[in-house]
Amino acid sequence: MAEIRVFAPATIANIAIGFDILGLALEQPGDEIIARKTDKQSGLTIRKIYNDNNRLPIDPLKNTATVAGQAVLDALGESSMGIEFEIHKKMPIGSGIGSSAASAAAGAFAVNELLGSPFSKKELLPFAVKGEQSADGAFHADNVAPSLLGGIVLVKNDEKLFHIQLPIPENLYVSLICPSIEILTKNAREIIRPNVPLNKFIKQSFNLAGFISSLFLSDYELMKKCLVDHIIEPQRAYLIPHFKDIQETALKNNAIGCSISGAGPSIFAISNSKKNAETITDSMSKILSDAKIPSISLISKVNKEGVLKLSS
Repeated sequence: MAEIRVFAPATIANIAIGFDILGLALEQPGDEIIARKTDKQSGLTIRKIYNDNNRLPIDPLKNTATVAGQAVLDALGESSMGIEFEIHKKMPIGSGIGSSAASAAAGAFAVNELLGSPFSKKELLPFAVKGEQSADGAFHADNVAPSLLGGIVLVKNDEKLFHIQLPIPENLYVSLICPSIEILTKNAREIIRPNVPLNKFIKQSFNLAGFISSLFLSDYELMKKCLVDHIIEPQRAYLIPHFKDIQETALKNNAIGCSISGAGPSIFAISNSKKNAETITDSMSKILSDAKIPSISLISKVNKEGVLKLSS
């Protein structure tokens, strides 16, 4: 195989109550990478990045896609094999929906496919995390794991990256709004206090356990009681204009929960019908529109497949 095109989906990390350990994949948007073998140079190179306004590094040692892809080559003893990437960014950068993680997942998957798929998707996870880590310096797979594997994923950020793909209740919809402001993950992590009061830890522990239980039980009432963040959201909410108003209107319009997507500024809401998802999305968008803050919005079900090969 001389050339391949792959797609890796955007993600929502944390899902309010699972900081760094929980994430889900969206059906749209996502990044695409064209990877092809070349005799012009050794190792991974980037031919061009589209739609990034020259903001992303073309240096293969600094781009999440090529760092992840090169890790796959190194593991296979093919470090000097010549492969070039064309990276097509199809989601906002610094928006909190896993842009760097999608590129990392796509990069690792594309190289693996070019070489005949010696690794399974699950085996590619450490390589994709290595790519994601090059963006913000933190070792966490809550974006990368769902982008690579699809679904709703619980992941332990240790050497083995133990992870569980959780059930997806029927009719679960995600409403997402992305204000046109940027919050870098690195900066959003720096404001988080290292110590958690015991009473908040207890509440959050129950909410995480209850949310996971609600997925197995398809119990939206339980999910609504538990999809509340007592630790991270209160520390980051001030970074996003009108966050509290947006959250309040989403909940008034039958959202099961509403919180910050990843590091923000994107905001997500979960609902149990397409009709509710549409009403919620419109209500959230109106608040930003009235405040004259440009934004994009979308409605998505959970992407069950993750990264995939596209037809030529």
